Amino acid sequence: MKKETDNQITKLISLERKRRAEGLEMIPSENHTSPAVLAALSSILNDKYAEGYPTKRYYGGCEIVDQVEILCQERAKKLFKVPYVNVQPYSGSPANQAVYFAILEPGQKTMGMGLTVGGHLTHGFKHNFSGQYYNSISYGVKQQDGRIDYEEMEKIVKKEKPKLIWAGTTAYPRIIDWQRFRKIADSVGAYLAADIAHIVGLIIAGVHPSPVPYAHIITTTTHKTLRGPRGGMIMVTPAGLEKDDTLPAKINKAVFPGLQGGPHLHQIAGIAVALYEAGKPNYKSYGRQIVKNAKSLAEALLEHNFNLVTGGTDNHLLVVDLRNRGLLGQEAQEWLDKAGITVNKNTIPYDPNPPFRPSGIRLGTPAITTRGMKEKEMKIIAQWIDETLTKRDETVCIKIKKEVKKFCQRFPIP
Repeated sequence: MKKETDNQITKLISLERKRRAEGLEMIPSENHTSPAVLAALSSILNDKYAEGYPTKRYYGGCEIVDQVEILCQERAKKLFKVPYVNVQPYSGSPANQAVYFAILEPGQKTMGMGLTVGGHLTHGFKHNFSGQYYNSISYGVKQQDGRIDYEEMEKIVKKEKPKLIWAGTTAYPRIIDWQRFRKIADSVGAYLAADIAHIVGLIIAGVHPSPVPYAHIITTTTHKTLRGPRGGMIMVTPAGLEKDDTLPAKINKAVFPGLQGGPHLHQIAGIAVALYEAGKPNYKSYGRQIVKNAKSLAEALLEHNFNLVTGGTDNHLLVVDLRNRGLLGQEAQEWLDKAGITVNKNTIPYDPNPPFRPSGIRLGTPAITTRGMKEKEMKIIAQWIDETLTKRDETVCIKIKKEVKKFCQRFPIP
């Protein structure tokens, strides 16, 4: 039978592959998945419906896909040392939504990091479901150093008494003190949920502390530093079971039938592959190199007179305050795009500009580390960033883009 192809989509995919191969992907939430993960995603598992959970499906013919999901669950439980995991959430936001659905009634109080200082939309932003359906309050960072203000947070918690507290960030370059969060949550009997979407790979590698001893619930995406497919997971820790032994049942019910229908089994297979890869010794080396690269990049950017939120980084990302450069984040993003360097505009703490015209950019090292780049390459990249944003010249951008392309040929995407 003749193989049918969609030439238009095939061409666009080819162009995106070329763009990635010839440029530097430095958005912290992006990475390059392995051929094995992509193979699972494009497999025949895409065709199978399996509403429900393994051995308790609403469809027939699930004896094999049951094994796929169970294997994924077991790999996650072993890797994170947790007694329960749900691997069905379609992504990180649905995973977080399921936690709300399992624990809170509409209108009850929840607390998360403010969006404009580094938090996530689903941690209570007023235009998100988490701020629309729940009574959301925020904690923030200290103005003088950009670090989480635990003292102020503790005061707010004792006054407001939220039932659910989120510990997690999307643009915070420092280590999170899970123990401090747990102590604050315990002061009012709140559930503590750790959203580790950005740092999951760093936790596996041992370069960021794990929240497992302290959080009751853990959510994560499965891409970013984990290098898997776009997906989500929800875990209950031993501490979570001790607080409420019905949590696994509540979360299962919240995911299905509460919020989702049939799970994406090709996605779950891809997650299983990513977890298998994350269990190998070389993955720990990868996680350590991500942080080494981020620190090296931070040092180089400081040498080029860039201002960094918190003055540096402990993890995989940096937030650059561009006000001393007379630039907005959008402008910097566009100039760097022209030079073959992909970043994203981002608010800075206490940003004088509105969120759609922020004063900063966010950049990270997971994807370029996957390609094999190390500390010396970070110095070169910092030089290109400085030259691009200092000169802001089309001719200069064309020159740098050619240099970036040649540079990237030495570090092919897996």
